Amino acid sequence: MKIAITSTGNNSTAKFDTRFGRSSWFCVYDNETGNIRFIENDNKNLSGGAGTKTAEMIAELGVKQVISGDFGPKAKSLLEQLKIQMVVLEERDLSIQELLNRIKN
Repeated sequence: MKIAITSTGNNSTAKFDTRFGRSSWFCVYDNETGNIRFIENDNKNLSGGAGTKTAEMIAELGVKQVISGDFGPKAKSLLEQLKIQMVVLEERDLSIQELLNRIKN
């Protein structure tokens, strides 16, 4: 299963980004193969609709679960329709590597 984590940067030392639609990057982790890749969010600077466009992008990547700090109402509705699980984290100061370690364990 592919899991996407909102990230402030394009490597595992980057911090977790609490925004979904305006997240700078996504860390996409495939827990079956162990493959990790970082995808830039081209929708982050849109004047409107960033959440729904980002949800569509996540679906195209084959992601089944997204970890973020917050999801807007339109993005949340679309992710529910696409059957993509949303995980909301309250913790703000985690690195992507710390989150990956938690997922793997």
